[in-house]
Amino acid sequence: MPLNLLSFFLINQSDIVTMLIIVVIFFSVLLLLGIRKSYKLKKENERLDAINKKIAEDEDKPYQDFTDGHMYGGN
Repeated sequence: MPLNLLSFFLINQSDIVTMLIIVVIFFSVLLLLGIRKSYKLKKENERLDAINKKIAEDEDKPYQDFTDGHMYGGN
C-alpha cells in the first residue's frame, strides 16, 4: 500500500516538460497580447495628441464675428 501512495506522488520528467511548455506558451500569449495592446494605445495616444494640437491651433485664432450675416439682421 505505501508503495502505491509513493508512486502516486512521483511525476515523470516528460510530465514536467509538458507542464512547463504549456506554462511558457500561456505566458507568451499573454506577453504578445500585452505588446499588441501597448502598440495600439501608443497609436491612439498619437492620434489624440494630433487632434489636441489642432484644437489648440484653432483656439489661438482671433474671434470672428458671425452675426453680420443676413440671418441675424445685421445688414
